[in-house]
Amino acid sequence: MTDRMKDTPAKPHSSHWGAFSGAWKDGKLVIVPHPIDPDPNPIIQNFPEALRHKARIAKPMVRRGWLENGPGKDDRRGRDEFVEMEWDAVLDLLAAELKRVNDEHGAKAVFGGSYGWSSAGRFHHAQSQLHRFLNVALGGYVRSVNSYSAGASMVILPHVLGNYDDVSRKNVAWDEIVAHTDVILAFGGMATKNSRVASGGISRHTEHQDMVAASRRGCRLVLISPLKSDLPDEVNNEWVPLKPGTDTALMLALAHTLVSDNSHDRGLLDSHCTGWPVFEDYLMGRSDGQPKDAAWAAGITGVNADDIRALARRLPGKRVLVTVAHSLQRAEHGEQPVWMASVLAAMLGQHGLPGGGYNYALGAIANYGRRHNAVPIAALPQGKNNVGDFIPVARISDMLLNPGAPFDYNGQRLAYPDIKLVYWAGGNPFHHHQDLNRLRRAFAAVDTLVVHEIAWTATARHADIVLPCTMTLEREDIGGAPTDPLMVAMHRLAEPFGEARDDYDIFTGLAGRLGCKDAFTEGRTSGQWLRHLYSFTRDGLAARGLEAPDFDTFWVRGELTLPQLPHDGGSIRAFRNDPAGKPLATASGKIEIFSDKIASFNYADCPGHPSWIAPVDVISETTPLQLVANQPASRLHSQFDFGGHSSAEKRRGREVARMNPADARARDIADGDIIKLFNDRGACLAAVVVTDGIMPGVVQLPTGAWYDPEDINDDKPLCVHGNPNVLTRDVGTSSLAQGCTGQLTTVQVEKFIGNLPPIQAYDPPVAVKAGLEAAE
Repeated sequence: MTDRMKDTPAKPHSSHWGAFSGAWKDGKLVIVPHPIDPDPNPIIQNFPEALRHKARIAKPMVRRGWLENGPGKDDRRGRDEFVEMEWDAVLDLLAAELKRVNDEHGAKAVFGGSYGWSSAGRFHHAQSQLHRFLNVALGGYVRSVNSYSAGASMVILPHVLGNYDDVSRKNVAWDEIVAHTDVILAFGGMATKNSRVASGGISRHTEHQDMVAASRRGCRLVLISPLKSDLPDEVNNEWVPLKPGTDTALMLALAHTLVSDNSHDRGLLDSHCTGWPVFEDYLMGRSDGQPKDAAWAAGITGVNADDIRALARRLPGKRVLVTVAHSLQRAEHGEQPVWMASVLAAMLGQHGLPGGGYNYALGAIANYGRRHNAVPIAALPQGKNNVGDFIPVARISDMLLNPGAPFDYNGQRLAYPDIKLVYWAGGNPFHHHQDLNRLRRAFAAVDTLVVHEIAWTATARHADIVLPCTMTLEREDIGGAPTDPLMVAMHRLAEPFGEARDDYDIFTGLAGRLGCKDAFTEGRTSGQWLRHLYSFTRDGLAARGLEAPDFDTFWVRGELTLPQLPHDGGSIRAFRNDPAGKPLATASGKIEIFSDKIASFNYADCPGHPSWIAPVDVISETTPLQLVANQPASRLHSQFDFGGHSSAEKRRGREVARMNPADARARDIADGDIIKLFNDRGACLAAVVVTDGIMPGVVQLPTGAWYDPEDINDDKPLCVHGNPNVLTRDVGTSSLAQGCTGQLTTVQVEKFIGNLPPIQAYDPPVAVKAGLEAAE
């Protein structure tokens, strides 16, 4: 820490977890939430201890084997030593490698990774910075499409309801829920740990108070999930525990009861939907001989048949909102619950009604259920990518292990590109991805892996070239989101750690070595880019005749409140009110219950209408428990796992798993014990909390604990820290979307007895000199 950062006045900043201010007092950074936030996210308290943590990367590092032997496949990645280098030398080295790959193989041999949130700032957004650089310097790169969070839904929803953002962000507003909704069927819940984050930042966390207000008015929130914590206790009126991954079967049974009672809305199904007769034949068993009734669903879901019928009969005549959490589609056949929930809402006649209908992922992040700004917040332009090759984001191991192999995606038959160089900035695939032992083998198959990182994540440890970058507190930026009215001047709160540089400065240095500096920077410094990006918002304000302060005034004020548009229900409400004049952006212009287009793809794992398709990964004698690997409450993904708040939530240094008392007793496990979770793919340790807030037969372990293998030379090392992705399956949701299935898998659990291995995930590697032993 420099003298400049001691005892400073509070300065504004912003993050995915909320707007805040930071000040140095007595040599310590003090973080204070923005005063307008009614429910601040405690994750912002990860910053102070993370800022100068031992896990931070201080100097550029190059893997010893890559430096000595040159680019190429190498299974020592993740097991090798690192050599410190000076910035000029490492940038010369990297520029030469980028030129080599481009000259010999073309830009189609470069994968621009960088999946992840990384920064709430609109300029220092690592993914945008990297993609702009690759487009300018190489002419493009192989990209990924969709996201780990919504890989299946981002593909299925445009087929059945139209634009993804319209369905998730512009369909239903929280103020309408508070005023109008009678029943919320929350499939997968609406855990506020999830809605407390937002890309671009958030100034007011209101989801919790909105749920409470709706509940006090009389709205019944029905939680349908194996985890009781998926709704706040204050509004958890009714918990329907069901076996993970069986939501579609329950929805079908609810629909069957509605049809059997003749209480479904035939008018809306005829006027606003297409394909109902085909689906009805399936639902009632006329096409396959199996009615999807409550008795059938009870055997699949574990929910009593009488309870299913009773729930269905409470819905007609009410203002009902059907919500589906991200988690449901992060599993085998994840497209099906997303699609079936829309059909259920249509059967109840609810689509487009204020506070009613269907909203995908409401409560998943704080951008959803809010009004939109009336003026733009600009982002760094990325330029043109001239490479057409892409992969679904969760298929990275498939791509690296099987170059040239064919794969299906959304009606297309494609082939995996042959990647020689992977460039990653702003993300940690050892959090997002599944079957980490397979991912390690995949990264061993490339010539070169380049990573920008603030700290020694597992991804950095597997890289060949590691470039230390600044974290958000160490740079200036503009924070803002399309659904949040507060634009924040993100002041620098600390000097860069060690020799860390901004991503922009790193890419500027590389661009200069590759002869494209002017094209990359457009002659602007970081500060000049901030002024340029701000001008779009200022022009938007001026066009509306509103106060439009210049950049310097905005920067001194620290924030600017932007005007917002009234909520109008988006494209679905417009379609409900005028189906002929405002058709949906689907093939038929209607809500698609049966999709001719999807049916034409002839995918056995995703037919032309919502269906129950039994999963492949089922409990067995060797793996009798279902693992739910959901999002953590103490951090965003794996970001700042070493921060103070995240560390305080661990027990004995391990991530915390939860299991039902009956399952614990059967294994002689007590609250606070260390347990081992394992299956054929791997094993990990975790501390355990025994609770009746999780249904029997299920164990829950959140993602995001940094991967910490006990023996790095073992093909399936024990992760001693508690990363569940050593256990999850690396397969796509279906041939349609190829989304991530990391939410669910099957495991066995036993009490861990023996010497407890130390946590070493945050210990930086010891630098060595090339060709020599470890440096003293």
